[in-house]
Amino acid sequence: MGFNISAFGLVDNRLPDGWTIDRIDALADINPEQIGSGYKHSTIAYLDIGNVASGSVGRPEMMPLKDAPSRAKRIVQPKDTILSTVRPGNRAYAFVREVLENLIVSTGFAVLRARSSADPRFLYYLTTSTPLIDYWASIAEEKSAYPSVNPSDIAECVVPIPPLPEQRAIAHILGTLDDKIELNRRMCETLEAMARALFKSWFVDFEPVRAKMEGRWRKGESLPGLPAHLYDLFPTRLVDSELGEIPEGWEVRSLDEIALFLNGLALQKYRPVGERSLPVIKIAQLRAGNTTGADRARAELTPDYIVQDGDILFSWSGSLECVLWAGGLGALNQHLFKVTSDNYPRWLCYLGIHHHLDDFRHIAAGKATTMGHIQRYHLSDAKLAVPSEPLLGAVTLLLGPMLESLWKRNVESRTLAALRDMLLPKLISGELRVQEAERFVGKVT
Repeated sequence: MGFNISAFGLVDNRLPDGWTIDRIDALADINPEQIGSGYKHSTIAYLDIGNVASGSVGRPEMMPLKDAPSRAKRIVQPKDTILSTVRPGNRAYAFVREVLENLIVSTGFAVLRARSSADPRFLYYLTTSTPLIDYWASIAEEKSAYPSVNPSDIAECVVPIPPLPEQRAIAHILGTLDDKIELNRRMCETLEAMARALFKSWFVDFEPVRAKMEGRWRKGESLPGLPAHLYDLFPTRLVDSELGEIPEGWEVRSLDEIALFLNGLALQKYRPVGERSLPVIKIAQLRAGNTTGADRARAELTPDYIVQDGDILFSWSGSLECVLWAGGLGALNQHLFKVTSDNYPRWLCYLGIHHHLDDFRHIAAGKATTMGHIQRYHLSDAKLAVPSEPLLGAVTLLLGPMLESLWKRNVESRTLAALRDMLLPKLISGELRVQEAERFVGKVT
């Protein structure tokens, strides 16, 4: 049974004037280029399923062509849509904005390249819309051995097609939201990298103190990245401690002295009662950054076990991650810590965990169990040099807003993505016309 375009919300399959109905392969070439004997590059940039998720493309893996896996076959160009054919319901798809000349994806993807009759970005929004993804997921589920769809399953889908100018207008409206989401993502990457670099320089390498000791600083001056008023608060010498040399007047504290690490509940024991419930935040949700498809737990939990946007979550088993949560209200599952502190700023807790995260991952990887983990005594063994009260307060005025911006930008992106997902089927079906959507998006953005 083929795809029914009524899934787009069309009434009696009626379309706006000038729209048509046709197969997707009337709009796109599917898998137009494959690596062959004449391929000219000796090195490729390779993307597999794990590098792509919900419109986002991770960093490709550079490798010699001769060492590439046999599934590295499909050539990608700018403005192509890449869409996972393996478990399509997992939403591993993306519009490729900028691409290396030698970008290759695995045969687990379909590559869709717009024909002259289609706007490339409209093609992306059409083929990744919920009605089509749900349809392909239903086909995949019928194949229990290897849940996937064939390129022909994509090509043969019959869809509503607006005229090219309207395609471009729809793509522009939805692209405006995605562009803002992408800008937020890049800003978050930059802010996170800056915060970690400053933390390492000031509180691990003690660069301001060393600059004073070596005569590289005079009172009232500032070093790159460090205002003079902060620099004045760093001491002028290092002293011995259990951690090695640390700035004079500072103290050594373990992570579990700085913060409270609250382990989550075995939430399978807290099934929803009545209509109210919360999504369960497990390691999978932590990594995805959202609660899509999450299990549910009762809403009447002790407040400490309810997760809010901005909370620090740290997975202590499996894939060890530490994030500033921005995926909405949820319930804290076991194997996750919610990290709080009554005495120290959040930036110290968050960046302190990240300072030790590679060591924790190494410990977990060495466990002879099915799922590596750390134990609480590892938190006691993980030490930080904690500065004096005046410096701690002054740095909080700088690093605090940086970290607040991280999770708030991600919350904004979540809101914009929800708006995009609400508008997409309405625009593609013609239920909502371009002019109305433009006015609405203009107000929001």
